[in-house]
Amino acid sequence: MKKVFSILICTVLFLSFSCKEEKKAPEGSSQMEEVMAIHDEVMPKMGTIGKLVGDLKAKVDTTEMGQKYEVAMKDLQDANTAMMDWMKDFGDRFNHEEILEGKELTEEKQQWLNEEEEKVKEVKEKINGSIARAEALLAKDSVQ
Repeated sequence: MKKVFSILICTVLFLSFSCKEEKKAPEGSSQMEEVMAIHDEVMPKMGTIGKLVGDLKAKVDTTEMGQKYEVAMKDLQDANTAMMDWMKDFGDRFNHEEILEGKELTEEKQQWLNEEEEKVKEVKEKINGSIARAEALLAKDSVQ
């Protein structure tokens, strides 16, 4: 009887581990992974935003060019705020298991993820655009 019981326990454990491994092998990237990849792509640019804001702030004055620096600086600050707001909102909507472990989402949370994907794409555009405009403005100034 002990032998049968031991075999039964081993079989149950083997099957439970086999089932878990199948669930953790998704094909391709999940939407959550794609959203996080966009975040991970632009998050390192936050340091660039900070540096550019500092460079522009030193040049802001009442002249026409000084006002252009101020507009570019505010554009960068808005992009920074957009990223911080997105991260807070995203963290409020999803938990650790859903973000990092691929826990299945409810229908409502799947809709939220669709919304968050669009938002993070907009944030990416704001960040990349504001950096490009600020760098172009500063480069134009250094050529003169």
